[in-house]
Amino acid sequence: MTPALRILIVDDESLARLRLRGLVEAIAEPRCEVVAEAATGSQAATWLREHSCDVVLLDVQLPGADGLQLADGLGQRVAAGQAVPLIVFVTAHAMHALRAFELDALDYLTKPVRRERLQAALARAAQRLAERAAVQAHQPATASDGAAAPDADFITITDRGRLKRVPVAEVLYFKAELKYVTLRTASESHVMDGALSDLEQRWGDRFLRIHRNALVARWAVRELERHAPTSFGELDATDPNAEVADSWAVRVVHVDEWLAVSRRQVAAVREALAGVRG
Repeated sequence: MTPALRILIVDDESLARLRLRGLVEAIAEPRCEVVAEAATGSQAATWLREHSCDVVLLDVQLPGADGLQLADGLGQRVAAGQAVPLIVFVTAHAMHALRAFELDALDYLTKPVRRERLQAALARAAQRLAERAAVQAHQPATASDGAAAPDADFITITDRGRLKRVPVAEVLYFKAELKYVTLRTASESHVMDGALSDLEQRWGDRFLRIHRNALVARWAVRELERHAPTSFGELDATDPNAEVADSWAVRVVHVDEWLAVSRRQVAAVREALAGVRG
């Protein structure tokens, strides 16, 4: 029998936590278990340092550090190679949805949450975890006789109803867009389900995290520039709400596209460029 999903509920309102717990317990499939609750982001972060769970049902507006900051912190743990739970935001405000998906959120639910909508999100979580387990089952990427595992260097996607294997060596970048990820090669673009964090854990030695929503093949980074136009949209230095981080961008070989680089990743991109040129 498949183990129950272990869920952490994070909301500063006790009644909201009680209602979410009731909805979770009313779901028959996938099986779920609420293992803990937290009223603040700091409480949740402390609990997650000492315990593990599969899914965090996370409110955005919290006392102190908000839910977006907590998700960002978990994303940094992924970059360090640590396993983290899937994030499903549960909030009364739809305005933060884009930012949430940039942080690799699995889903974004608005209050009042319907049981059917929550069940669909948890079903996606169960599927994602099963895919993650399947990837781990194929590692290490060599068979016992030293030969490469048959699927180690391919990504399987669904293209117009057909299963297709894309060689990892042909992938230029992965870019997260809302609930899906765009896989780009020199000649094609494919939309796939999944999370950048899972792709980074599997192929972090081949791909460089340049932004919360983008991984680029190390060999495909042609140059780094400030204030370059990007495929994420024109950079507006006059916008007081715009991230200064997005004033940097890299140009990708073959497709000649620009992708935004966050300020915290600029040094890593420079190092990767120096390594390629060296």
